[in-house]
Amino acid sequence: MKNLLFSLALFLFILKGNAQVYIPYYGSIVEQCSQTNITNNLTEYESLGLKRRGTSALDNTVNWLKNKYLSFGYTTSQIQEDNYTYNGSPATCKNIIITKVGTVYPNTYVIVCGHYDSIGGTGTNDNGSGLVSILETARLLRNIPTEYSIKFINFSGEEDGLYGSKHYVSAIVNGTNPKMDIRLVLNLDEVGGVAGLTNDTITCERDTSNSPSTNNALSATMTDELITCVGLYSPLNTYLSYAYASDYMSFQSNNEIITGLFETNETTHKHTNTDLLIYMDPIYNYNVAKATIGATMHFAKAATSALGNDDFQNDSQVSFYPSPAKDTLNINMGTITEANYSFSMVDVQGKVVFQREIQNAHLIESIPLEGMSKGIYLAVLQTKTKRITKKIIVE
Repeated sequence: MKNLLFSLALFLFILKGNAQVYIPYYGSIVEQCSQTNITNNLTEYESLGLKRRGTSALDNTVNWLKNKYLSFGYTTSQIQEDNYTYNGSPATCKNIIITKVGTVYPNTYVIVCGHYDSIGGTGTNDNGSGLVSILETARLLRNIPTEYSIKFINFSGEEDGLYGSKHYVSAIVNGTNPKMDIRLVLNLDEVGGVAGLTNDTITCERDTSNSPSTNNALSATMTDELITCVGLYSPLNTYLSYAYASDYMSFQSNNEIITGLFETNETTHKHTNTDLLIYMDPIYNYNVAKATIGATMHFAKAATSALGNDDFQNDSQVSFYPSPAKDTLNINMGTITEANYSFSMVDVQGKVVFQREIQNAHLIESIPLEGMSKGIYLAVLQTKTKRITKKIIVE
């Protein structure tokens, strides 16, 4: 009994000190990762063919991805297409971005990314393996509240020179005013393992670049945390290496904090027509997905128990922020699929002091608060089928 009490006290002390420990609720979510989903999604991805700029296969993969996210319960307002061209070609490429808004830091993002284009063949390992890990992570985290917002991003144009991620950083990350606040970029590229080998180790990658080197220390810290997450939530061992030649480097050049996962047994089939499922280890891919799920919950600070999830779901993940609000109130419509809604603010006397009809709503709508008196209000979002109310403070 003394040993049990000592262990419990030590666990609580470590937890209080913010050290990484196994969180049973996270473990319960990770264990819902499906080997069947991983293998089936790899099979479907492979059947789509060579996914290069200007091919119907690339367009078909875009539709396949969007339908996957919709089937998980994400709404069209949470799915964004970032279109671009490069090198003078008229062919349009698309990055697919799925946004899950955080409950405490909605304007700060954890990005989980990987490319979906291929060169030389179907690219089932490079990078269908990373893609299916991201899909499984997005599926399981949809209904889990996280303090930080998450963006699941599927890039195109990686094999031609990181064009998709470069465009995203230039046009969206730096094109946002103020610039998008990114907590961490977690990149998955080629994590499918090699058939016939013992695939029990995943390589965790940190920033070691000299241009710039400002965030190398923070990248090393985050990668250490990633290594711990791998050990806590998967059976894999880890090998520490450096980041290079994948989509996270577009963010690294923008002075963002990056980390990544890459297979330790490196395939000899990438960029060829033999980059196929039969030369991979789907069980290894499944274990990488489990590590990714646990790490994403850690970095985005997911809820540590099921308590509060019911309210999160009953409110359709709708939130109003910031609170206290000053000049602007943002409305996150969460998982509501209706395009139109009304928004009102009610004072403590029950008087409606503000009302607006929102048509063709975006995921985030901004409401100016000019002329609004300081005080406590009830914010009301009303659709044809739902009514969601939350207390907010205007200062």
